[in-house]
Amino acid sequence: MTLAIFDLDNTLICGDSDHAWGQFLVDQGLVDTDTVRAANDYFLAEYQAGTLNIDEYLEFTLAFLAGKSPTELAPLHLQFMTEVVEPMMLPQAVDLIARHRALGHQLLIITATNRFITEPIAQRLGIEQLIACEAELIGACYTGKATGTPSFGQGKVVRLEQWLAERNESLEGAWFYSDSRNDLPLLERVDNPIAVNPDQTLRDIAQTNGWPILDLRKPA
Repeated sequence: MTLAIFDLDNTLICGDSDHAWGQFLVDQGLVDTDTVRAANDYFLAEYQAGTLNIDEYLEFTLAFLAGKSPTELAPLHLQFMTEVVEPMMLPQAVDLIARHRALGHQLLIITATNRFITEPIAQRLGIEQLIACEAELIGACYTGKATGTPSFGQGKVVRLEQWLAERNESLEGAWFYSDSRNDLPLLERVDNPIAVNPDQTLRDIAQTNGWPILDLRKPA
């Protein structure tokens, strides 16, 4: 099995779905506007700077889910998909996925954004396999807490190795596409690391290492 692994936010889509969800909740009047907007922007800046505390961030971003069930939240997420995520779709990313599928590669998204937000996006992109941060469910409802190892930074490597071990597979020949310096631990593990519309730190490292740099936002 040859893996084609994709980061999601700012790689396969033109934007950050996690930050966009927080802004969506603000726009819908479902959270305290000033507090959530400020925290949402703060954590995005920390992520971009490579200094994000993932545990603190998950505590913030999962708080809205607490006490609610996936069924209860489904209509709200559908609205989010229609109004916010759909405009983020990148035709060239869809084409890239199709090329790997045509080669018979196993497609996998690995993201630091939680599964509640990202699973419908992965389904929209036609990718069944998803590794994401997990929101704890007890009974029918979310607790507002995270569970398991967060798939962020080195945690992406840990979660991927667990996923591979469960399937008795390896990373031999694997591809990984990402925009972010935060994904360097996994980019450095695969045979085919690809920087996609990278931040400046990743661009510099990609150029130094001779990694391909891909632009999925440039019109074909």
